[in-house]
Amino acid sequence: MSEQMTSYIAVHGLILWVSMGFLMPLGILTIRMANKLEEGGTRVKVLFYLHAILQTVAVLLATVGAVVSIKNFENSFNNNHQRLGLALYGAILMQALVGFFRPPRGSKRRSTWYLTHWILGTATSMVGIINIYTGLEAYHKKTSKSSGIWTILFTAQVSFIAFFYLFQDKWEHIQKQLPNSQASSQQRTLPSGHQENAVIVVTQRVNQKVLMPEPCAKSNALRNLFD
Repeated sequence: MSEQMTSYIAVHGLILWVSMGFLMPLGILTIRMANKLEEGGTRVKVLFYLHAILQTVAVLLATVGAVVSIKNFENSFNNNHQRLGLALYGAILMQALVGFFRPPRGSKRRSTWYLTHWILGTATSMVGIINIYTGLEAYHKKTSKSSGIWTILFTAQVSFIAFFYLFQDKWEHIQKQLPNSQASSQQRTLPSGHQENAVIVVTQRVNQKVLMPEPCAKSNALRNLFD
């Protein structure tokens, strides 16, 4: 295989790695983080537009990767990598159209749209990750070069994104398990006036001295006489 063809394969793989293996999972992560926040906030809007930008760039890069494949490779579609790639590109375009034609909140079609967008996006991202592994294997077979280091790096990246996804999903639950979470939550539920009174009462209780009865000198003297 010529060096030019090897370069085309490497460029194709790198583009699809960034598109399907990084930007799309990152876009899913951002919209998931937005769903944890209150609606209408600034952070929600920032995360939503970041999700849209990431997915748009991912679609554009996937298109460039497909063009590189069509122009330079023999696409006989006789292996799993090419077949999955063709199906993925169709799913990517469909997902982009579904996301673009988003019905307004409160619409009857909103729940159906949300379910379709969520299932299609998650499935596309997962199959895209799988196809990157098949692409690394195809690269090794075509060029006879080792792809082990790239497989390790990609696995580490996907594992980190998956860990962060699960961590942020359970972060609120983790905070509730902390020892001071119950006390702080109770203090937050008290009105401001009651909080001040509670602090005063606690301070007075801490500073209050406990008086213990002590025998007087006379009683000690009498006791000494009879000892």
